Amino acid sequence: MSDHETNTTLPPVGLGTMGLDGDAGVESVRTAVEMGYRHLDTAQIYDNEATVGEGLAESTVPRNDVLVATKVWADKLGYHDVLSSTTESLERLQVDCADLVYVHRPIDTYDPEQTLAAFDELVDAGRTRHVGVSNFTLAELDEAIDLLDAPLFAHQTEMHPLFYSPALVSHAREHDYSLVAYSPLAAGKVFEIPELTEIAEKHDTDEAAVSVAWLAGKENVVTIPKASSEAHMRANLAAADLELDEEDVRKIESIEREEELFPE
Repeated sequence: MSDHETNTTLPPVGLGTMGLDGDAGVESVRTAVEMGYRHLDTAQIYDNEATVGEGLAESTVPRNDVLVATKVWADKLGYHDVLSSTTESLERLQVDCADLVYVHRPIDTYDPEQTLAAFDELVDAGRTRHVGVSNFTLAELDEAIDLLDAPLFAHQTEMHPLFYSPALVSHAREHDYSLVAYSPLAAGKVFEIPELTEIAEKHDTDEAAVSVAWLAGKENVVTIPKASSEAHMRANLAAADLELDEEDVRKIESIEREEELFPE
């Protein structure tokens, strides 16, 4: 197991790679890593693990300095399918071992005992350093923690100013794992939220930076905004340094609209 800090700690802002593919995707990943991103998030269902792997390989940054995460899709969650599909993921990513492998959604072929036993086997066999789950309910999280031999390292879930679960954040703190917030910009809807506009103007920034900073500033929470342009990638990375005050946070968390972009 590598003792590099980035393999045991998730940075405040990582790169969500859904939609990055082809030569442009390779270049985006390479640029992101050389810019300072140390967490790359992909998934089997994104069909771009090879793109992410090539971008990392073409960068000047050592592989062990970057935390590479992927997710096993819902049709591959049988015991043997987890093992075989993860082997294929590692080949596409051009890595011997992933830093983090997730159960993408607890649906379809997900069987808690069989699936999670396979994820423990991935750790024992040196194919991943850490186990994660994604899109789980509180009850499903408790069950996973109970069944896993390996500690739960991360729970990835949709989270943004229009869809926020304090209970999931509290659970992550209580059980000492990272909550990885995806879609922090609510597919661009953050730019239409008056409360975020007010806060952005106050800090001389934009609504995207406010949303990223709000999530990244929480204990046990990190976020993985998607971006392909260098300007957006740089802005998202820099947003982690934006310090919101208590009034800003209260204003964001008092927004009453609820819009889940990726329901099951």
